[in-house]
Amino acid sequence: MAAVKSEPTRILILGGGYVGLYTALGLQKKLRANEASVTIVDPQPHMTYQPFLPEAAAGAIEPRHVVVPLRRVLKRCHVLTARVTKIEHERKAVTVEAADGHIEQLNYDVLVVALGAVARLLPIPGLAEQGIGIKTIGEAIYLRNHVMTKLDQASSTLDPELRKRLLTFTVVGGGFAGIEALAELEDMSRFATRYYENIDPSDLRWVLVEAAGRILPEVRETLGVWTVEQLEKRGIEVFLSTAAKSFENGHVVLSDGTEFDSDTIIWTAGVKANPVLATSDLPIDKRGRVEATAALQVVGHPDVWTAGDNAAVPDLSRTEQDPTATTPPNAQHAVRQAKVLSENIIRVLRGGQPKDYFHKNLGAVAGLGLHKGVADALNLKIKGFPAWVFHRAYHLKSMPTFNRKTRILLDWLLGGLFRREVVSLGQINNPKEEFARASKS
Repeated sequence: MAAVKSEPTRILILGGGYVGLYTALGLQKKLRANEASVTIVDPQPHMTYQPFLPEAAAGAIEPRHVVVPLRRVLKRCHVLTARVTKIEHERKAVTVEAADGHIEQLNYDVLVVALGAVARLLPIPGLAEQGIGIKTIGEAIYLRNHVMTKLDQASSTLDPELRKRLLTFTVVGGGFAGIEALAELEDMSRFATRYYENIDPSDLRWVLVEAAGRILPEVRETLGVWTVEQLEKRGIEVFLSTAAKSFENGHVVLSDGTEFDSDTIIWTAGVKANPVLATSDLPIDKRGRVEATAALQVVGHPDVWTAGDNAAVPDLSRTEQDPTATTPPNAQHAVRQAKVLSENIIRVLRGGQPKDYFHKNLGAVAGLGLHKGVADALNLKIKGFPAWVFHRAYHLKSMPTFNRKTRILLDWLLGGLFRREVVSLGQINNPKEEFARASKS
């Protein structure tokens, strides 16, 4: 009598970011037929390549090209558009809220926790009401239209104080996200002023606020100093060792006593692990991240795997200097961890042993607007145009799928030929306004 085939192993992946997408891609490529089923859960039906968000916001890249549709590329996986609300590993159950609002419980045999990070907001008056993040494609599109709308409004107003407020743009946070967003949007707004008869580049006021004493902590300090100098040469005001005290009603108050009005407050001052983890029964560290082994298994739970921004993964390249060192939360590690993670899951499914994740940090690159950049990579300090080329080449290589790589490359080529788009599509931010107005006439 033939043996009855057991049910396929149920693999549940929470999160469709770098780790979730690359893990699912690795699994669907190497799993045998009926060996396992893979389900991936994310509130959005796409993966967002976040390093390209500043360029998408500035009009250098079409926003749709920096996202990867999950259903299109994960053809052998089940994709569920839903938000994770609870993880109960003791019951091997995850509760999710689906896109239509209904609550559902998902059971699994193997769990991958790849929920990533969310913006870390501080208890600053007015921040929640006035602040704008730049972690999602929606925020990038909103920021682009918001900045261009402020130029339109400033060109039309007769009130000099209102005009000054409209043309004041504040960025809080001097890490890569903040510096790249600031540099790209400032570049875009300065370029756009040539189409406004009554706005000069000198009318724009861009302000960077950073609580630490330096920017870009991922690169050596000399490059951080050089970057500040380049920003200041462009007329950008840089406040270091300065904290934001209040943003109420768009009135910015800084810890050094500086006060000014700004209609645009971009918040990039840090991230934190997805708060869902804090209510789970998985072990987490003091920063709210899931505690992981070097093999990317959750400590004490070999059937749960994790990687990326929500994971405290031992950094084996630095443990001799610091036994408690963990890998930094960046795309470089997330993509490489996902590759090892998918291979380890398959090894364990087939009775093998997982391998440890080991990767030396290759360095960091940042774009500072069109034809400008800074890089600290491969023990080299690179500045200006060469760093900008290096930045684009590195991230183009890292962008998932040939489809998206090609579309982004074409965007850059067209931008070089015809210059970037600086038109405002402000109606996107309130699409029903005209329809509502027509209904009353």
